[in-house]
Amino acid sequence: MAALADSRLDMAGGAQPDAAEPGRVVEALELLLGPPSDGDRAAEPGPEPALCPETLRRNAAALEERLARAAGWAALRQLRAAVLSRAPVLAAGVAGAEPGWATACGLLALLLCLKERLAALAASPATPAAPGAPPPPGADTLSVGQERAVRRALRAAVGLGLLPHLPLGLGPEPGLGPPPGTRGPRLFAVVTALVELARLPALGAPLLARHLRLLLSGLCGLGHGPAALCQGVSEAERAQCREALRDILDRVYQPLAVQELLILQGQPKQRSPSAGAALAWLRRLCGHLLSERLLRPGGVQAVVRGVLEGTDGGAGAEAAALDWRKCDAVGKILAACPQQCLSLEDYYRQVCPQILDLLHIQDKVAARQFQRVATTTLLTMAREQPQLAERHLLQPLLAPLRRCSQATELAVEDLTAGAVLVPEAELGSCVEDILKVYVVGNDSSSLLLGSLQSVLGVVFSLYSFAKQNVSYLRSPCQDILLWFLEKAEREQSLAVLEGLARLSSHVPSLHPQCQLRVGSEGGAAVIVGETISDEDEALYQKISLEQCHVESLVELLSHCQKSGLAGDFFIHCLKELTQVVAEDEAAPNPTVEPGGTLLELEQCQARQGRKLLVLQLVAALCEGVSDTVFTDIVQVQEFLAAVLHRACAHPAQGPGAAAEAQTLAMAMGLVAAVLGGAAQLKSSDFVVLKRLVPLLEELSRTYPEPLTQELASDLRIAICTHGACSPGTVGAAADGVLGRKAGMGAQSPAGIPGRAPSPSSPRDGHGSPLAHRDRSKEQSTCREPSASAAPRADSLAPAGLQELLVSAYDPQPPSRAAALRRLASLVTQRDPEALRIQEKLLQVFLENVQHEDAFVYLSAIQGIALLSSEYPERILPVLLAQYECPAQGTEDTMAAVTRMKLGEVLMRVTRALGDMVFQHREPLIRAFLRGARDPDSALRASSLSNLGELCQHLGFQLGSIIQEVTCCVTAIARTDPEAEVRRAAVHVVVVLLRGLSEKVTEVLQNVLRDLYRLLKHVATAERDAATVLHAQLALEELDTAMRRVLFPPQTLEKKIVVLP
Repeated sequence: MAALADSRLDMAGGAQPDAAEPGRVVEALELLLGPPSDGDRAAEPGPEPALCPETLRRNAAALEERLARAAGWAALRQLRAAVLSRAPVLAAGVAGAEPGWATACGLLALLLCLKERLAALAASPATPAAPGAPPPPGADTLSVGQERAVRRALRAAVGLGLLPHLPLGLGPEPGLGPPPGTRGPRLFAVVTALVELARLPALGAPLLARHLRLLLSGLCGLGHGPAALCQGVSEAERAQCREALRDILDRVYQPLAVQELLILQGQPKQRSPSAGAALAWLRRLCGHLLSERLLRPGGVQAVVRGVLEGTDGGAGAEAAALDWRKCDAVGKILAACPQQCLSLEDYYRQVCPQILDLLHIQDKVAARQFQRVATTTLLTMAREQPQLAERHLLQPLLAPLRRCSQATELAVEDLTAGAVLVPEAELGSCVEDILKVYVVGNDSSSLLLGSLQSVLGVVFSLYSFAKQNVSYLRSPCQDILLWFLEKAEREQSLAVLEGLARLSSHVPSLHPQCQLRVGSEGGAAVIVGETISDEDEALYQKISLEQCHVESLVELLSHCQKSGLAGDFFIHCLKELTQVVAEDEAAPNPTVEPGGTLLELEQCQARQGRKLLVLQLVAALCEGVSDTVFTDIVQVQEFLAAVLHRACAHPAQGPGAAAEAQTLAMAMGLVAAVLGGAAQLKSSDFVVLKRLVPLLEELSRTYPEPLTQELASDLRIAICTHGACSPGTVGAAADGVLGRKAGMGAQSPAGIPGRAPSPSSPRDGHGSPLAHRDRSKEQSTCREPSASAAPRADSLAPAGLQELLVSAYDPQPPSRAAALRRLASLVTQRDPEALRIQEKLLQVFLENVQHEDAFVYLSAIQGIALLSSEYPERILPVLLAQYECPAQGTEDTMAAVTRMKLGEVLMRVTRALGDMVFQHREPLIRAFLRGARDPDSALRASSLSNLGELCQHLGFQLGSIIQEVTCCVTAIARTDPEAEVRRAAVHVVVVLLRGLSEKVTEVLQNVLRDLYRLLKHVATAERDAATVLHAQLALEELDTAMRRVLFPPQTLEKKIVVLP
């Protein structure tokens, strides 16, 4: 800029240039306007506040004097004369007697001269930059001072020349305008000059940035205003103004153009009636121009930015509400088709892709508002034109998911394996767009729900995939699924859940040949999967995928329990199970009956697969969401009706008789519990429960078990009498379910029970001797060590404890486990009666440890651990004796399993004792060392694992026993034939080295060399990869420890010594 900043010529003399320099033109502008004042810094155009008419005349005279006589101004005088010769109206204005208009014409003439000089300089060849120097500025670049002078001149020219000549309603008040008959020609001359200036970037930027609205007002008035406002302007000149108007609107920043047109369209009506009528044409014109802006490429975003720019949410609820109302208004405007559009189809085709692009705005500040506008527009279009909205909005929005859906006919077979069908970025963007439109928009119209249902299967597959991996798509997919299940009708939601569970085809799932792959950005991509030739591997992947889908569905339903959807779906699955069983029994089995066709065999396999899937789903629902699955009495009644109906249609018989009987006992116990005080029933609730009466009556007549018949009849009586007549069997069954002692009666209502209780509690025998005798028979036929008669409790023990001891030998695992956990709870609470018979409790727990059901023996293990932690001196010797010497008369395999369970008990006791375990160190280590020499390999591995954990709890203070431990471990690691045992032995070494860390050279001083040789031998000669890995880990621990000992870290210390 230095060349232009210092381009002023010496006024006293000097060489005469061939052309006027820009600096000379700027000097003339400053001379015409006079020195700047504080008022010149105002942003709004208008008359110069410091320029009175006399000052304007004096400045104009000084400029004419300078142009006529000063040296170095001849070129500018000639250029100015040439410019005025092309603009006669401006020439007449310069010579006129009106000071304001004369100054405006003089300024415009000088600005046109500056424009010509800058254009000529820009066309000249650029001066090359010196090596290493920055590139020089352009020849047409103005300095800061010159730009300030140009902006001041533009403001004065617009304020003195354009503003007074604008039509009524856009310009000054009536009476302040120009002389009659001159408005049109003067306005055309000023507008033409300003449009010419706007073509040069150096002058057009400040002009359009500050004076665009007034320039548009003049162009609109001349090009499209009524004829009365354009007197003296020819039709060709008006056409020229219309062309200039479109050119200006096309070249400026589109949001700015939209803002200015909106302001012009919303100009307040003036007080005069004629002004109000005059603005009607302007409002129509601005609407037409805004529609043209909208239909341009990128026009939707330009309109939205033009309306919303400068609105960033504000502070406070009022500002936020105003922003949202503005966004909704813009959305509704975009949804309306302009009048000049050829057809509604064309408008949707042009605008809808731009509306979807609004969802992808990266600016975090404006993203919320653009998302609101896009969502409002889409929902409004969906309500007003559902077919067009689905074709141009919803289908492109859901296209990435439909592309990989099973319902879409794709040429996937032609694609090579591993080809990317939906890229990660596209899939993630699609899911986020669905979340913004459907979930955030929250419009549950049938069109939106129907369109979303077509891709829910793919969304669920993506949710299940993201649940197994680390992906940001898990949360949005879950929100989409939960939103649909909440907003849809209950029948539609149940049908969708059935489709997601692969029980029906209501929801298209992911294409069989498509697979999901983890993306590099935390998302997922859809690829074409490879065909698996190995049938076993294909079956394994299919079963794993089904299991994953069931788990994901159960987790999804865990969020729908308050709405009751989880309970309804659980009941639906029970009904489906009943239907599947009925179809399975009615259909012939082609594998058994000869002559079956291949079609019948396939149908049979399909039925079996469906049955297994329903059973898997019911089991997962029982485990995952059964705590609060039922939310009202209606769902409880439907659940009970489903169970009773299955019992009536298929009485307990065959291999699954025990499970069917257990389910029926649970259902009838639940009915008794509801009637016995678990819920506060009203008259309307009894109306619901009366739906069970026909099923209970049929059950009392047809069920083969007499006690069940009796209880069904009593329940029917209690329901029909609204609880007024409740036989004793109902109360006994209710007490068994609610966990009350017999005879306690109904307690305070606790709400509808969510989880069905254990069906065969020790109190569900209805208090009859026959039930106790049947239970004794079942116990006598059980093939387990605890099948002997239940021990008689001490005569001093209360009835409740006696009942728990009896229940600890119940043939039904749930009842037995519940009793064991209750006994363990009494030990934890230090119940005096329970502690008084601790030997008997220990016997009960030890016998139940041998039970084959995991729930039972884990409950027994917990009880023994709690009892041992309370009285270790009494209990630990018994446990160690049982661990070292198994019971006589038992099979070797059963004895080994029992000893491993006792090992788990000992380790739990060790954890519970904490630092107190040190006094029991030697017997525990001796027991585990003996177990490490057992013939059973699993027991040897278990003993070594327990030994390693015990060393950790002891703080590796093994004392003199360390030699025995290391010798045992070394021998086993070298000579044991089983890989898992050698692996456990090396793991003990790893635990020792890792736990001792820097103390390894002190504690293992005598055996460290032997352990090192052992590890090197295992690392080089061992065939088992896992054992080698353990050995390498141990060597790394040893290497780290030795490096710390040999090369201790150097620490710099500063010592301060105080001299005496």
